[in-house]
Amino acid sequence: MTNEKIILGIDPGTTIMGFGVIRVVNKKMEFVQMNELLLQKYKDPYTKLKLIFERTIELIDTYHPDEIAIEAPFFGKNVQSMLKLGRAQGVAMAAGLSRQIPITEYLPKKIKMAVTGNGNASKEQVARMLQSVLGLKTLPKNLDSTDGLAAAVCHFYNSGRIEVGKSYTGWDAFVKQNESRVSKVKSKK
Repeated sequence: MTNEKIILGIDPGTTIMGFGVIRVVNKKMEFVQMNELLLQKYKDPYTKLKLIFERTIELIDTYHPDEIAIEAPFFGKNVQSMLKLGRAQGVAMAAGLSRQIPITEYLPKKIKMAVTGNGNASKEQVARMLQSVLGLKTLPKNLDSTDGLAAAVCHFYNSGRIEVGKSYTGWDAFVKQNESRVSKVKSKK
């Protein structure tokens, strides 16, 4: 019997909302889609929130995800930016909740750690690891879509494949404790 699950990952933003979709078949990830919703041209913040909600509903209706993973806003010094990001995240979450889809939030460091083994990895490092693990031919110009995809991959890894809350002292410790993941990446090269 085939065990299949669809995970939608969202990187909320009021300028660009990145998203990615993966399919999990018998505990193996498959890339489905990644893209972004460009919001720069809209000046009205409420129009942006409406578009985020509508696009999230459209993604749900198209891909029928079983679960949604969303990047939580990071804590910064600019309170206005935090407020805007929180609203964007809340609207995306409301869309998922309106369809009764379970939602899990992940801090950016947690996503980076799950994907690369380094909680301080750059967007480029995360994108390259996703490219390797999922066999992506090219990477997008903006890396917001790979950030959304990374949220979905993080959720997959945290759904029984990797112990939640596990910490590593560095890359060598990560490799040693995740030899099966590393060998899969090497075998795809």
